[in-house]
Amino acid sequence: MPAPDQSDLFGDATPSPVAKSAHQPLAARMRPRQLSEVVGQDQLLKPGSLLPRLVAQNRFGSLIFYGPPGSGKTSIAEAIAHETKSRFVRVNAVMSNVAELREILAAARRLPAAGTILFIDELHRFNKSQQDLLLPDVEEGTVRLIGATTHNPGFYVNPPLLSRSHLFRLEPLSPAAVAGVLRLALTDRERGLGTRGVTTDDKILADLAVLCDGDLRRALNALEVLVLGLPERAELTAGELEIFARERRIRYDADEDEHYDTISAFIKSCRGSDPDAAMYWLAKMLAGGEDPRFIARRLVILASEDVGLADPQALPLTVAAHHACDFIGLPEAELTLAHATLYIATAPKSNSATLALGEAHRVLKESPVQTIPAILRSKSGQANKRIGQGKGYGYSHDFPENISGQDYLEKPLTIYTPKTAGWEAKVADRLARWKELKAKLKSKPT
Repeated sequence: MPAPDQSDLFGDATPSPVAKSAHQPLAARMRPRQLSEVVGQDQLLKPGSLLPRLVAQNRFGSLIFYGPPGSGKTSIAEAIAHETKSRFVRVNAVMSNVAELREILAAARRLPAAGTILFIDELHRFNKSQQDLLLPDVEEGTVRLIGATTHNPGFYVNPPLLSRSHLFRLEPLSPAAVAGVLRLALTDRERGLGTRGVTTDDKILADLAVLCDGDLRRALNALEVLVLGLPERAELTAGELEIFARERRIRYDADEDEHYDTISAFIKSCRGSDPDAAMYWLAKMLAGGEDPRFIARRLVILASEDVGLADPQALPLTVAAHHACDFIGLPEAELTLAHATLYIATAPKSNSATLALGEAHRVLKESPVQTIPAILRSKSGQANKRIGQGKGYGYSHDFPENISGQDYLEKPLTIYTPKTAGWEAKVADRLARWKELKAKLKSKPT
């Protein structure tokens, strides 16, 4: 296993990690040299914000940066180490192990004056033992941990380590921020591509930024490939960009945050009766390679949870869509999912089934369990008949509108309250009618 990057104190004797080789990828060469050069994260780095103030005073503890790829997590870590002249040790969690961590922590204890910053990329890849190993030295201040992760730390970072760290969330970079860095990289002769003399207009760079979905590293690497594929002093045109666009992949990682966030947006768009948004998120999931059966299962749940009795056809339609996905498969199953999505998004909505189930669970949990009335109990078998179970039960079909006037709970409860949307309005009218009829039957002398 290669030794970790254990740079010494930043100064004249040791090159800073921001001193870049010409052989490195453009994205590495163009990394910010200080916090003020980081773009697109103004919510964290604008003057007077918490993080710049902590760094300026060199008073920060351990930090965790959480955000999508190419949003600047590593760049901020390197800039912090450079500005505070700290010893910077970089570890990739995919390649590291407990033995390497022990060696790094022991070296940090031998160099207390160096102010070691331990940067762990892909922190979520560390298992519980590896994360627990960091705790004593993080707590004592032997090292200041800077962790970078694309995964929600609440699920992937041990609570003790998370509680000892400041958590900062980074957002995807805006197309304007990415395009600005691309323009700088195209003209920078020291670190960028300026010596090649390639030109292009702002629209090409803006389009490239949009294609890269807020991932600056991806955008810079794409620009480098496009520029190096042209003769010197040529023009980068829409024709070259079109080739890249055909190979574009949507950022969408199954079983990670993008998966959960996108299905959440899809569900809420359907629930909110916005067919345009629902179709957009559906298309994103399909373009990202989401399992169509997973989407279909969510539509089946929506049919009962959010449409319910307002449109009783929603459930059989979505169940049919789920079956169709199984025997049709992609790409044709996309049409089935679009059909079911539009049906759910445009259907009248009622969550009365959800509320009624929740109320029934609440009553059952908080109140004594009711005894089953004798007239409702089974009279199967001679013993049950002898003790009178089921005696006096009025068969509903023998009465007008199937209403016998009997109670079916020992202590009547109101658990289901119909709503007035769509088909359920008829249910509400019917129940009101039956309530009146039942009251009349009860008021008659026996």
